[in-house]
Amino acid sequence: MVNMVDQSLVVFATVVEKKSFTRAADALHMTQPAVSQHVQMLEKNLGTKLLDRSNKYVQLNKAGEIVYHHANEIIGLYMQMQKLVDDTMNKASGNLAIGASYTFGEYVLPHIVAYLQTEYPLIKPKITIANTKRISEWVANRQLDVGIIDGEIHHNDLPMDPFAEDLMYIVATANCPYIKQSTQRSIDDLKNEAWIVREETSGTREATEKMFSELNFCPKSIMEFGSTQIIKESVEAGLGLTLLSHCTIQKEVSLGMLKIVDVSGTPFRRNFSLITPSTRFKTKATSVFMEILRDHRGLPSFFGKPIFQQ
Repeated sequence: MVNMVDQSLVVFATVVEKKSFTRAADALHMTQPAVSQHVQMLEKNLGTKLLDRSNKYVQLNKAGEIVYHHANEIIGLYMQMQKLVDDTMNKASGNLAIGASYTFGEYVLPHIVAYLQTEYPLIKPKITIANTKRISEWVANRQLDVGIIDGEIHHNDLPMDPFAEDLMYIVATANCPYIKQSTQRSIDDLKNEAWIVREETSGTREATEKMFSELNFCPKSIMEFGSTQIIKESVEAGLGLTLLSHCTIQKEVSLGMLKIVDVSGTPFRRNFSLITPSTRFKTKATSVFMEILRDHRGLPSFFGKPIFQQ
């Protein structure tokens, strides 16, 4: 890569990501003086300092932020070009950087990747799991070949391509009094309960707030937790109610650890969507992966099926 891309850009980006000249030198298999020389050369060519240095840290200044942003785009464009050229001569193969939001990435994507590896063993997937906002940023910067998100994004260069529907249920601890009543409830019956939600940049949080809005509902108590697993454990312990994707609660519901509350207007429905960088061309590996998702190949047997039990 560095033969055609300015090596100073690669070295600079690595220093920023590693937050250290020493760690960057180790990652690049270079000496620390050589790393410093490349950064100094880049600063000289651009006519400005890019980093604030001290004995303890390396931090971007305003000019450095601009250069780092564009350096990632330049490096990503070159890598994409190299993959496309390789594709003209080979079968679907090579690295495939996949990003996914937590719900799909942790509970569904492993099944897809297992299918991908069986059918296309020459493709080498690299998985990144983060919230919808971060995944969309990395796709836009070409740090990821493809992203799978469960929320809305507002980015002109990242059109969303829905490929599957997600069903979301209100769940409670197994001994919740609402479970014992067979009649369907109004969500207003749950207004005095504590609700446990994900952080604001999460697609699950966005879906929860959208459900509240559509049902004209405002809970009196909300607790914000940073992961789906913590939320499930907390609901099981009786701390409150939550809204979660059917993908995430299959095990707990089947074992009787969590119960679904039958509420009018649920399950709440949303889409899982694909996003890719803005480009005319996609690698064979990316195209194959997207086709698998659109055709629902490799999806687990429970995917998309209602799990509510009377």
